[in-house]
Amino acid sequence: MRFSGIQKLTLLDYPGKTACIVFTPGCNFRCGYCHNPEFVLPERLKKIESSFIPEEDVLAFLEARRGKFEGVVVTGGEPTLHRELPAFMRKVRALGFLVKLDTNGSLPEMLEPILREELADYVAMDVKTSLERYPELVGVAVRPDAIKRSIELVKTLAPEYEFRTTVCPGHHGRDEFLAIAQLIDGAKRYVLQGFRPDVTLDPKLASYPAVTAADLEGVKSHFRQSVKEILIR
Repeated sequence: MRFSGIQKLTLLDYPGKTACIVFTPGCNFRCGYCHNPEFVLPERLKKIESSFIPEEDVLAFLEARRGKFEGVVVTGGEPTLHRELPAFMRKVRALGFLVKLDTNGSLPEMLEPILREELADYVAMDVKTSLERYPELVGVAVRPDAIKRSIELVKTLAPEYEFRTTVCPGHHGRDEFLAIAQLIDGAKRYVLQGFRPDVTLDPKLASYPAVTAADLEGVKSHFRQSVKEILIR
């Protein structure tokens, strides 16, 4: 594998753990509010391709920092687009690190073997919106059954997990929240994140207002009957 970036330390992205983050290039979604467009859009990726980090360099970095942090967050883009992902995760675990996987859940055929082999210690899956509005939000055709299958895989096979939604003006309202609550019914943990207009894949969204923690407090009531723990991040 090659990686589009690395953050050498995070105290926020792996709940309860110190970790580093590795970013995989490319994504099959085009969410307008995405704050990593340089790792998603092919034309942006082409401009930074010469700076991609080979897998052996990432593993050497991890080898040198064994005992200095606990986990590795694999994010993107969309990591499950890469066939080499399970082999990389095995190598990271062999070095003694926990692995957190961030995914949009669009490829359960990749996610299932990863979970059955217990390669991910924590999974964070984005649940973007109601299944009916997915194409509108992510900009491409979506397999609804794939999203539902990934949700069930995460709930039943992931040792620790969270589902999460980035709440964006114009895209989320009561109907969407109730549909998400039904999709993830019985989940252990659900995280609400507020849209930030500072960096967006769709330039038009830069003029949208930010969604604050106070805004998200009012959303939590839609999930109290279906989710054990609701967090605002």
